[in-house]
Amino acid sequence: MPGKTSKQYKNGNQNIIHDYTQISASEPIPGTIEAVSARLGEIFSDCCDFITREISCGRNGQIKILVAYINGFVDKRVLNQDVIHPVLNFLSGTELHEGSCIYERLKKCVVINNDIKEAGDMQQAVEGILSGETLLFIDGESKALVIGVKDPRGRQVEEPDSETSIRGAREGFVENLLTNTTLIRKRIKNPNLKLEIMQLGKQTKTDVCICYIKGIANEKIVREVKERLRKIKTDAILDSGIIEQFISGTRLSLFPTVGNSEKCDKLAGKLLEGRVAILCDGSPYVLTVPFLFIESIQTPDDYYDHAYFATFMRLLRLMALMVSTLLPGMYVALVSFHHTVIPFKLMITLAASRQGIPFSPFIEAILMIIAFELLREAGIRMPRPVGQALSIVGAIVLGEASVAAGIASNLMVIIVAITAICSFVVPPLIRATMLLRFVFLAAANFFGFLGISFVSVVVLIHLCRLRSFGVPYMAPFSPLTLSDLKDSLIMVPIWAMLTRPKILRQENARGAKGSKRQELKTRP
Repeated sequence: MPGKTSKQYKNGNQNIIHDYTQISASEPIPGTIEAVSARLGEIFSDCCDFITREISCGRNGQIKILVAYINGFVDKRVLNQDVIHPVLNFLSGTELHEGSCIYERLKKCVVINNDIKEAGDMQQAVEGILSGETLLFIDGESKALVIGVKDPRGRQVEEPDSETSIRGAREGFVENLLTNTTLIRKRIKNPNLKLEIMQLGKQTKTDVCICYIKGIANEKIVREVKERLRKIKTDAILDSGIIEQFISGTRLSLFPTVGNSEKCDKLAGKLLEGRVAILCDGSPYVLTVPFLFIESIQTPDDYYDHAYFATFMRLLRLMALMVSTLLPGMYVALVSFHHTVIPFKLMITLAASRQGIPFSPFIEAILMIIAFELLREAGIRMPRPVGQALSIVGAIVLGEASVAAGIASNLMVIIVAITAICSFVVPPLIRATMLLRFVFLAAANFFGFLGISFVSVVVLIHLCRLRSFGVPYMAPFSPLTLSDLKDSLIMVPIWAMLTRPKILRQENARGAKGSKRQELKTRP
């Protein structure tokens, strides 16, 4: 039926669908402009943003051309100036239809735009239209010109809100893939920086770019990344987070084995160390693999400041990570099981603060932590000005009201507040620590310090068994790699970092004649 893309009827218990929009890889481009227009009309029926323009050229209108594109993707001024106007000027005096001669002259001499490709079949033509390109069909030709006249709309490059730095670049990635690759090229001016494009998602056909430095990145890791991406079978890739879930080697683990970042300088440093980046069109977050545990406590500012200060801050972040995970459980264990460990004066204070509290320390801690998580989630989901006020005012009011009502003790409010502050110090592990906090609380409530020790050993064993694309997650501590300890908890001065991480690639660990020294270790 004209104007319909599919027909459905019922046969027994089965619904049979004939989809006229399905295009085989071998379907040729029709030989006439009328047939091309009719086929495109079937494929893009009921699409109000699909635009076609049929042009009759030559002295007698013998030469017919069809221009097809999606409205909103194309810069119409550039389309008219670089494509339609030169074509009309060239063909205005042509008397005869010269077939492929006209096609070749349009391609090589007439169309001004530099971004020109060929579509050899109908599938390539439709994919070009859906990707935002303009298709130029010529009557009698079995090929079409794919002309890049995209309108470069989108968010401007700005500082990312999720990763702020005291020093360093203020540029962050945006949703446009071409802009993101340009930002990387601007920092790494090396022909060995390779960018390979593939499309993922049966319905969305999302462009995904694999980025690495050939000769520095481990070829086994690069092949593994490509293989895992090819195995993704899904209808939609709407964000890099979907890709992260598919390619993660340990999908049931709480700890992330795929890194992500919005900062250009941070990503450039990781590429120079030998990692592989995955960019997704439509997402400002770029994935990096392998991702190790030690990266969670590293920040770009560490490499732009003095090594002594950076070392102190890394140790402080590690302490904050342990406090945010263990502090509520340790409080419950002390109050419930290990009274003798608490100093006498502090014990009196604890007893006074808990006087009249109707809940056990475990229930009290659970209620306060859940209340904090609800406030945090509400602050994130609300509009930014309202969310900030809600988080600050809500926490103060809720804490004072809980103490005044005798639901929670003063010390529990302090402990939850310290736990909340410390949880924000290590953003990559904020989700893992949030869930582990409840596990340690339950273990402390039933077994005291023995339960906390048992869960800690289990978590440590799990971390040592984890792999990120074949690389041990706890490297360089497990297995111990002495040469990589220079950039771990203790950071040596930037001028003393002479080698790349050995655990990522055994060969080419040392920069050629020291030329890689600065290139590598100015990395954030």
